[in-house]
Amino acid sequence: MHRNTWKSFERTVASFFGTERTPLSGGNSKITRSDTLHQSLFIECKQREFMAVWGLWEATKAMADKEHKVPVLALKQNHKPGFLLCVHANDLSTLSNAIEWTGVDLKDEQTTDGNNLE
Repeated sequence: MHRNTWKSFERTVASFFGTERTPLSGGNSKITRSDTLHQSLFIECKQREFMAVWGLWEATKAMADKEHKVPVLALKQNHKPGFLLCVHANDLSTLSNAIEWTGVDLKDEQTTDGNNLE
């Protein structure tokens, strides 16, 4: 992959979040190891030819499209607290509006063997 390809991706992501790409991002930067200069978000950009999560995402999207819904992929690793949400950047506003903050406290989530995570 040409280095301008990933730099361009970092600039795109930074712009999406209203900030700039970190010059010499990663370990060479004297400012932050984040790929952007965002004040409160640590953003790590990864661009690859293949990522397993894309296959899961595409399958989820195909099912969601049939029901005219926004696809959200929730990823959970056993014995780890909480979960990750994967949503297309274009759908963040819709996701944000759809979330009902119920006050669920994920720190009390249990592992598959019934033990508390903390």
